Amino acid sequence: MRGLDFSSWQAMLSTLVGLAVITLIGVGIRLLVMQTMQQRRERENRQINERLRTLIAAYKVLGGSFTGTLDVDPRHRRDFRALPDGREEGDALHLPAEAESGGERARRIRDAVEAALSDIVLLGTDEQVRLAAHAANEMAQGRAVPTAELVVSLRDFIRQALDLDPIPTTVAIPRQGPARPSAGAKGKSDAADRGGGKADGGGAGMGGGGSGTGGGFQSDDESAHPR
Repeated sequence: MRGLDFSSWQAMLSTLVGLAVITLIGVGIRLLVMQTMQQRRERENRQINERLRTLIAAYKVLGGSFTGTLDVDPRHRRDFRALPDGREEGDALHLPAEAESGGERARRIRDAVEAALSDIVLLGTDEQVRLAAHAANEMAQGRAVPTAELVVSLRDFIRQALDLDPIPTTVAIPRQGPARPSAGAKGKSDAADRGGGKADGGGAGMGGGGSGTGGGFQSDDESAHPR
């Protein structure tokens, strides 16, 4: 206040205008900084939410089952050979009998696990990336892949990110494995295939109708121009 001049109304007016300009500049800088910080916070929140959503989906795929086959069967259809009675037999991976059948469900589980491992390698922590890379290498080499350790790491990270209390050590959680796909997915696929077959049949019928129509025009032309 020492440099302010109120000796005349002109000096007082110029002083007030200067104070107003300085105040507006300060408020503008503060608003700009606050807006920048808010945009950065919103961007970080979106990234965290997308990361959590992806890792939660991967957790459900890798650890959605407590019973049955808890190891991933890495074999593809080409890895199976047909037996004389029409059944398929795979290489000896020491898997349960239901996995040795080489069913379509085991192949769908493998595909879902591969996609989940790819997401974890992209968005997981250092420990999760290491475990996912190890599991991917095991699958690439044709060995059965357990997912229990990776599931535990995902579960602890997700609970910590959501500010949830750690699971008490007194709670015994059984070993987890990949989720088994429901039969509805295969039913929908079969229905789509049947629908495609019907559409092809309808197209053939329309083609036949067109041929018949063409035959009618030929008959009229012949009647109009007898030989």
